[in-house]
Amino acid sequence: MPAAPFTFVRLKYQSGDWDAVDERMPANLLHSLVQYTTVPVDPKEKVVALDSPELFNYPFCYLSGHRLVQFSAAEKKNFIQYVRNGGFVFVDDCNHDIDGLFARSFEEQMRQCFGAGALKKIPKTHPIYSQFFKFKDGPPNTGFELNGWGDDLVHDYLKAVEIKGRIGVLYSNKDYGCEWDYDFRNKRFLAEDNTKFGVNILLYALT
Repeated sequence: MPAAPFTFVRLKYQSGDWDAVDERMPANLLHSLVQYTTVPVDPKEKVVALDSPELFNYPFCYLSGHRLVQFSAAEKKNFIQYVRNGGFVFVDDCNHDIDGLFARSFEEQMRQCFGAGALKKIPKTHPIYSQFFKFKDGPPNTGFELNGWGDDLVHDYLKAVEIKGRIGVLYSNKDYGCEWDYDFRNKRFLAEDNTKFGVNILLYALT
């Protein structure tokens, strides 16, 4: 684990609504890291422009939205270099569907960045599902899927771009961002802490 505090970085991109998810979500995940692990954390998220060289100072970043994703030339160059250099990007479709504008446009960006077929489904046996907590059935469902929003489907897989056998881009249509978008103090009312998979994602990014 890094000696410096972990910083939750949200990517700001020029197209779309990069700030669709409330700041309560990263605060909630950071609280879980403190609760379950010994990883030191910076308590506030940091917003970094995708075309900024500052991006390369951080091992993890988060990208989300509902609308069009169309990288500028500088954004695309940084995204490719960041991932190929070992960075980890968690991308979450806030529409929780497989044929909406965000999904179609982001997947096209991945084809342009890494080639056709680079974004692939990952198996339920992937190490990210046992990084800390165990999820033998793969990615946990979200309430937004189960309530029939989006495409009215429960997605039983995540996709990823892997670089040298390691995930560089983790892509979700499950809308975890909204699932974890609540004040961490309300976690005590849940039968099961639904941020545990978020802990797995962050720890995988850091190892």
